[in-house]
Amino acid sequence: MIFAKLNKFSQSRSAWVLLLLSILFFEMCALFFQHILMLAPCVMCIYERVAMLGIGGSALLGLIAPQLAVFRWLGLLSWGYTSYSGLLLAHQHVEYQFHPSPFATCDAFVQFPQWAPLNQWMPWMFEAYGDCSKIVWQFLTLSMPQWLEIIFAINLFVAFIFLIAQFFKPKRRGLFE
Repeated sequence: MIFAKLNKFSQSRSAWVLLLLSILFFEMCALFFQHILMLAPCVMCIYERVAMLGIGGSALLGLIAPQLAVFRWLGLLSWGYTSYSGLLLAHQHVEYQFHPSPFATCDAFVQFPQWAPLNQWMPWMFEAYGDCSKIVWQFLTLSMPQWLEIIFAINLFVAFIFLIAQFFKPKRRGLFE
């Protein structure tokens, strides 16, 4: 059964490395847009970037020891949570772009906890200076936050599928198989 195979795959380092590589790809794309194409990231962009890094952190968690249920479950649950959080952020960003309102705007500056001022530690990655309501890039008629909605939704769906797969035991190979 497919779920049993997905369960077995989730117990391999390959699954978690694949997730980590996909997140690194998206983060590199974000930095390319910011530093090469000179598109200014807004506050919501930075929050979405942090959510994407959260998925990367989930991959690292699962990568520690994927054969141990505790690390696999922590990785899967945090993957689902950060994907859902990113989806909500991206959806809010789309609202700012396509239904602008003077009463609902994004913050002027990023708000990180005092114990982790990421925008001060790494301003090249976490400082926001763009406008959330401005559409500065489109591909196939979708803006960047709309693409992020798709990316986060796919991540949430795949995390959910892998979570369900944990309830299906992988088949053990017999001695003569």
